[in-house]
Amino acid sequence: MITRRTRRVASVAAMVAGTLVLGACGSSSEGSGSSSQSASQAAATSASGPVTIKYLHRLPDGEGMTKVADVVKKWNSEHPDIKVETTKFPGKANELMPKLEADVKAGTAPCLVQAGYAEVPDMYVKGLVQDVTSEAEKYKDHFSVAYGQMSVGDKVVGLPQDTGPLVYVYNEAEFKKLGIEVPKTSDELLAAAKKAAAKGKYILGFEPDEAQNSLSAQAAAGGAVWYSAEGDKWKVDTNGDKTKVVADFWQKALDDKSALTDARWSDAYTKALVNGKLIGNIAAAWETGFMLDALDKTPYNGQWRVAQLPPFGGSELTGPDGGSGVAVVKGCKYAAQAMQFNDWFNTQVDDLATQGLVPAAKGQVTTPEKMKKQFGGQDVMAELAKANEKLAPKFGYIPGFAVVGTKMNEKAADAAAGKAKVSDIFQTAQDTSVKALKDAGLPVNE
Repeated sequence: MITRRTRRVASVAAMVAGTLVLGACGSSSEGSGSSSQSASQAAATSASGPVTIKYLHRLPDGEGMTKVADVVKKWNSEHPDIKVETTKFPGKANELMPKLEADVKAGTAPCLVQAGYAEVPDMYVKGLVQDVTSEAEKYKDHFSVAYGQMSVGDKVVGLPQDTGPLVYVYNEAEFKKLGIEVPKTSDELLAAAKKAAAKGKYILGFEPDEAQNSLSAQAAAGGAVWYSAEGDKWKVDTNGDKTKVVADFWQKALDDKSALTDARWSDAYTKALVNGKLIGNIAAAWETGFMLDALDKTPYNGQWRVAQLPPFGGSELTGPDGGSGVAVVKGCKYAAQAMQFNDWFNTQVDDLATQGLVPAAKGQVTTPEKMKKQFGGQDVMAELAKANEKLAPKFGYIPGFAVVGTKMNEKAADAAAGKAKVSDIFQTAQDTSVKALKDAGLPVNE
């Protein structure tokens, strides 16, 4: 049975300015979150006095970081007519969407919410965000290519906050002991990993619980585009030739037993760092803000460095692993004011950097002292900025990507255990992506 919602979300994919986006159709009475209330309509809603904007975030707010509440306090002191109240979401990242759905339905949702880029398409088709294109365009020049990640169709639903380009991190002192140079290509990385493993060290980690983000990002770094449009239908290509380069790379590493296979967010992974078993890895840029915390009181403190991701298949790109923006939620009465704060907050680059973020806003970012100490005085943010400039511009996501990721991670666990091939992960992504789109009533070109 085709429901009103199915007809509405059965919109078509289009590639616009190098960004994968969705176009909405159907009447505005049915409308998605982006057609239900435009920014201009929201701006027309005036207040007799100061307005209050609520912002729900999930930044770490850890020790040594500039707290979000303190950043907001500066805004409030300078903008008495637009008061912002901020709350840190206490649950897990995957628990935010259900809460937001319930709050939007109940009319108690905040005006602004932090959203992972891969979540934006889902938020759009579920009607949780609104079109703020006219407001966003005022601030577009303040941001990097990540601006497009907050686009859905020709609509913009918010502003980018941070990016997650893949980089390579390594223990410089341990590399020198092993006589290993920093790899410049994926082939060199494989050869060096085999040499290190022969000495009981690992410079690669195959992380089953991060397959969705890490492996898709590596495919993007190789030049793959998983989701695009052909005519009025989605095209899914998660296991094409450029992705197979990544599959072959990891299969060789697993066959040679030259990659650590502990889950990224496990105690075993941390133990491998602390005892010096893991001395290098491919990582998302945002990991540099905290990944070495466990080494602060060990001999390895200050020995690590950040380098660019070795090219996969000759591509000089890197891929997006995570990153998020701040979206305007459906029902926000003061979208124009919310976007004014959105721009201001996300251009406080040095404050955001203390949270371990790689800011999406343009401009030089000071490497936080904690990070500088952990990476031996390296200007880490300068290196991450180079990676930012090489982000694959055409890689985007589909509604239902979370479901795709769950299946990828399950199959990756099988591959790590020798029960499946790495190529099976990408075939699983293909099959699950097609099914997720069809289940949502979206046309697929098979």
